[in-house]
Amino acid sequence: MKFLALGNFCHSRRLLFRIVWLVLACAAPVVIAQSFDATHLLVPTDLNAPWLVHAGDDPAYARPGFDDSQWMHFDAHADIKTIFKSSHPDLVWYRMHMKVSPDQTGLALREFKLSSAFEVYVNGERILVSGELEPFTPYTASARLRARIPDRALAAGSMVIALRVHISPPEWGVQDPGLAGGNLAIGQEATLYRDDWLSVLGENLMEWLDRLLSVCLGLVALVLYAAQRRNTEYLWIATAGMFTLLQLPQAVISDFANIPLYWQVLTALLRLATPYVFAAIFLSFVHQRLGWGWRIFLIFAGIMNAYSGLQGILFTAPPALQALSNLPLVVLFSVILPIMLAVHWRRGNREAGILLIPIVLLSLYIYAEISLGMFFQIPAWHDFALRGLNLIDRFPAGPIALSLNSFSGMLSTVALALIMLIRSTRMSRRQAILESELAAAQQVQQVLLPEQMETVPGFAVETIYQPAQQVGGDFFQILPVGEGGLLVVVGDVAGKGLPAAMLVSVLVGAIRGVADYTSAPAELLASLNERLVGRGGGSFSTALVAHIAASGAVTIANAGHLSPYLDGREVDLPGALPLGVMSGAIYETSEFYLAPGSRVTFYSDGVIEAQNQLGELFGFERAQAISTQPAAAIVDAATQFGQEDDITVVTITRDTAVANAA
Repeated sequence: MKFLALGNFCHSRRLLFRIVWLVLACAAPVVIAQSFDATHLLVPTDLNAPWLVHAGDDPAYARPGFDDSQWMHFDAHADIKTIFKSSHPDLVWYRMHMKVSPDQTGLALREFKLSSAFEVYVNGERILVSGELEPFTPYTASARLRARIPDRALAAGSMVIALRVHISPPEWGVQDPGLAGGNLAIGQEATLYRDDWLSVLGENLMEWLDRLLSVCLGLVALVLYAAQRRNTEYLWIATAGMFTLLQLPQAVISDFANIPLYWQVLTALLRLATPYVFAAIFLSFVHQRLGWGWRIFLIFAGIMNAYSGLQGILFTAPPALQALSNLPLVVLFSVILPIMLAVHWRRGNREAGILLIPIVLLSLYIYAEISLGMFFQIPAWHDFALRGLNLIDRFPAGPIALSLNSFSGMLSTVALALIMLIRSTRMSRRQAILESELAAAQQVQQVLLPEQMETVPGFAVETIYQPAQQVGGDFFQILPVGEGGLLVVVGDVAGKGLPAAMLVSVLVGAIRGVADYTSAPAELLASLNERLVGRGGGSFSTALVAHIAASGAVTIANAGHLSPYLDGREVDLPGALPLGVMSGAIYETSEFYLAPGSRVTFYSDGVIEAQNQLGELFGFERAQAISTQPAAAIVDAATQFGQEDDITVVTITRDTAVANAA
């Protein structure tokens, strides 16, 4: 992910260290204007000289017949401030006389970084404009603009190119305001078009690719954060991607067309948050909190970063202040973060080691920029420093210009993507292990909760168990007891998933063990409670035990479970603590009679707590109303309403024929 917070570092360095040899204009006015010979033009050529310059504004300055013999001579390689030493006029006109071949066609002018507002005339006809001069509305100047020269102007064999340029106070504050070398060129329109596309792609391809990767990584991080809310680093990565996305339209569009400067101002204001966001990314990966000291420093760095981005747009700061405005950011990325990542890497944090690679590369880039900028001020080292700056900022790789800054940004994006990939792979392995454990637990649970029950003469038994996940926390046991009776146990462990299923296995095993020596409901619950206390990892379970004799006499004890329904009416049972809450709990018993043909229905709370899309619960009234229906119908009704928890339904119907025969 590109370090957007350093976007203007190179610009500030040029403002501080760039020295241009000034060529003084002619001391005396030129009496006869020289002409630029374009009759044998073979390749695009910069129009650097000879120009005539004059302050002020008059529409007549654009006319080819205007007398400009008293204007001052100007070479675009020089700084116009050598001519206007004491005054800084808002409007400056430039004129150039040019010889052309009447047979020439298809010639065009190309403008690049001339001014925030200007107009270009050929023989008095305006062919190119950017921004507004009156009232002054500045535009960006980073796009290469082209305009075809009218063939009628070429047919005369000579023409006059006139530039009406607005130079704002911030532009007067930098070197080479107004027309400078390379701002205007002439050539065949098709050739200029091809060259411009190659230049735009070559200069910006790495930056565009870096920004695109940052946005894509931010989207992936946002998805991961939605699933893993504890990993706040994903949220910060997504935020950085959002900031990149907000800046992307202005950055791309301004490479092809000049747009109002306030868009660049809005983009510069986003730099307020970039130090905070990018620092938060690194701090999150090393599990370090953003304390007040960090926050104050990062807020200050953001203010200075935005101030640096607005230089040359809204104002011009002194060179010393320009350098200081980037100092907090330089210290953050070239000193603090590398040391912090190195320390955590040495402590065993592999992710810190991965992030250390791009941050060290960025640090080396910053050190090289500062060092070469200082050498640039020494005349003897000027050429060496210039070659070094071009090497790290614009290394030619065919048509593409490689920048160490952009490369470190792309490398940081790759590093973050690699960490996310490693984490996802690790999580996939854990998920596979968990799924295998769940499958094993499901098989165990199927054994513990068999679908087919042993037939007991005199009773019709229906059981349905539908977990909310692969395995659940509901359990039931129906065991034949002596003299043709039944022992029914229904319960619900708190929670769902694998932990609840493991506790179910403990309880079912205990039920079968205790049932071997007693079928008394209260005694069975007390025994289960003692076995569960202190062994459930803080969990608990409800349970209900009913002993149904062959005569229809029912003895029942409850440990916090739902009361059953007898022929559609709720059986009134005393309340009691769930299993595993307190040692020595005592459970009361109740009795009722199950007449021939009568049915008793046991639920788990998954029936009652079924919930529809409106948030409405299935509730006790609906559960009671359908309690006389078959178990499968009850489960279907709750499931269609909206299953939220494990659902268990057990129905016991006393057989009329067997009961009468007895």
